[in-house]
Amino acid sequence: MKILKHFTANDEKFEEFPFKRELSMESYLIENEGVLALDDNIFSEVEIIEEELTLKQGRSSKDTDGRIDILAGYSQEYLGVVELKLGELNNTHLEQLEDYLIERDQILTMPSVKDSNYWETPKWIGVLVGRSIKPDLAEKIKDGYETESGISIAALTISRFRSKGAVYVVTDTYFNNKKSNRDTTQYNFNGQTLGKGPLV
Repeated sequence: MKILKHFTANDEKFEEFPFKRELSMESYLIENEGVLALDDNIFSEVEIIEEELTLKQGRSSKDTDGRIDILAGYSQEYLGVVELKLGELNNTHLEQLEDYLIERDQILTMPSVKDSNYWETPKWIGVLVGRSIKPDLAEKIKDGYETESGISIAALTISRFRSKGAVYVVTDTYFNNKKSNRDTTQYNFNGQTLGKGPLV
């Protein structure tokens, strides 16, 4: 069975224009980093820190090296490990992303990270990006999936369309940040670091 998507704007029909290679998708995201935004709050300000980062023994589940497609920063608070796939995202890709997140300490030793504003005490997030997503994985992420070490996972699907003189990109975001409802801001008062409740 083949499912076709159609996109029409102002009575003009757009045809699907998928990325042919992961590197093409990667280049697009690097040039349009705002596409990686996950919400209108903490994860709305995005900057690309590095791409194509090699991790020694980065695939611990397979005992091989790995390569991070994109390392992104969110609001100078979170480091995001972004894993790109041309096709449909599935649980195997989630496992790969989790392997990379295990190597957080190795990532923090890299010069591009050390030269950024994130390397001292970053929080982390994992982001899967693909053309579509398996329904079971989508549900898992929408339910607020976290790794064993408590790192939230998000997913983005990207569809690209073109017409005579224009290209449109449509994204769907799958993200349930359980921590977003809790204000974890720390305040310095009389030499002590306190959360909002103790401060009041």
